[in-house]
Amino acid sequence: MRKILVANRSEIAIRVFRAATELGIRTVAIYAEEDKLSLHRFKADEAYHLGEGLGPIAAYLDGPRIIEIAKAAGVDAIHPGYGFLSENPDFAKACADAGITFIGPSPATMHSLGDKVSARNIAVSVSVPVIPASEPLPDDETAIKMIAADIGYPLMLKASWGGGGRGMRPIEDESGLIEAVRSGKREAKAAFGRDVKQRWSGTRSDGR
Repeated sequence: MRKILVANRSEIAIRVFRAATELGIRTVAIYAEEDKLSLHRFKADEAYHLGEGLGPIAAYLDGPRIIEIAKAAGVDAIHPGYGFLSENPDFAKACADAGITFIGPSPATMHSLGDKVSARNIAVSVSVPVIPASEPLPDDETAIKMIAADIGYPLMLKASWGGGGRGMRPIEDESGLIEAVRSGKREAKAAFGRDVKQRWSGTRSDGR
C-alpha cells in the first residue's frame, strides 16, 4: 500500500495522515467548500475539493465522487475514519468494485452487523443474552405507540444503521415519543445519507 485517501475531515483525518506518514504511505485529503481552510487539507500530501453545490455533510457522503477522486489520484486504499461512509456497506462494495481497498470490514460483514436489528438477531441465534428491543419501527405512529408501550418505558431510540450517537434519543414516556422518532430519523438521514429506520431498546432492569 503506497497511497491512501481519507474520506473524512479534521482531527479524524489528521490522525490517519500522521500514522500513514510514519509508515511511509502518501496521503490524500478531500475537503468540502466550508473546510477549504481546515488543517486536514494541508496535512496531506495531496488535497481535492468535492461536493460543489452540496452542504458540508452531504459532500462527505458523496461516495461516487470520492471514488472518482481516488481513482484519479491513483490511491491504493480508502480509509473512512468514523461517521460519514464508514459504516456504509454500499460504499465498501463500490471501493472493491473500483479495485480500491476499503480499510474496514467487508461489505458482507457490514451488512450483517452494521444493521443493529440484524446484529441483534445474530446474537439471539447463538444464545447471547440481549435486552428487549423492537424490529425496525413502522411509519404508522399509532403502531409505534403500541410497540413502545409493549416494551415499556423508559426506552432508548436508536437508528438501525450508523453510529456515533446519531439518531439516538432517550424516551421517558409517551409524551415525547413521536417527536423523538421524527427528529431522530431526520438526524440519522442527514448523518448517514439514508432514510434510516428506527428501533427501540428497552432500558428496564426488571427483565421486561
